[in-house]
Amino acid sequence: MMGTKTYQKGILAVVSGPSGAGKGTILKLLKDSGDKVKFSISATTRNIRKGEVDQQNYFFKTQEQFKSMIEENELLEWVEYCGNFYGTPKEYVEKTIAKGYDCLLEIEVEGAENIKKIYPDSVSVFILPPTFDDLRKRIEKRGTEGIETILKRIERAKEEMIYISNYDYIVINDNPEEAVQQLRYILGAEKLRLHRNSSIIEKFR
Repeated sequence: MMGTKTYQKGILAVVSGPSGAGKGTILKLLKDSGDKVKFSISATTRNIRKGEVDQQNYFFKTQEQFKSMIEENELLEWVEYCGNFYGTPKEYVEKTIAKGYDCLLEIEVEGAENIKKIYPDSVSVFILPPTFDDLRKRIEKRGTEGIETILKRIERAKEEMIYISNYDYIVINDNPEEAVQQLRYILGAEKLRLHRNSSIIEKFR
């Protein structure tokens, strides 16, 4: 992938997909690969899971703290999902793009719509497993949630499928390494769009 220093601003890329699609795995592999991208850390009110670290995986907030962030206009977007709140802190995203880095956001479909309204030039990618049966098995295999929550996530996944047509790209996560490569191709292609290279074009006029 080409270095970010060639471009005045970085790309804001939104990555969404139903629970169990493997979004977190794909983004972790991309982060560990050394690519010149940065990942926005979302704020959430859900309980911290085993192995997660505050301010690395999420900014874990109480309901009161999250509501304060909403009131102070500190979030680009926020949604309520399965009884918990999720939101994107504004300051980190804007500073990352201004420095020329690509900023990836892992957010829900409603949040992705809000981001597109604020940043029409953002790129959106929807992650899916090969089949819905694979999705169900992945959710059940986690073993981190009760049956009621599992059923809610499966139903929620069906609802999220409706939003696929709103996205710019779709990536099927049958193999995480291949899915990461496809995401790299998407970011690389977006960097070559004419409107992102207007300053270079002007040098030849």
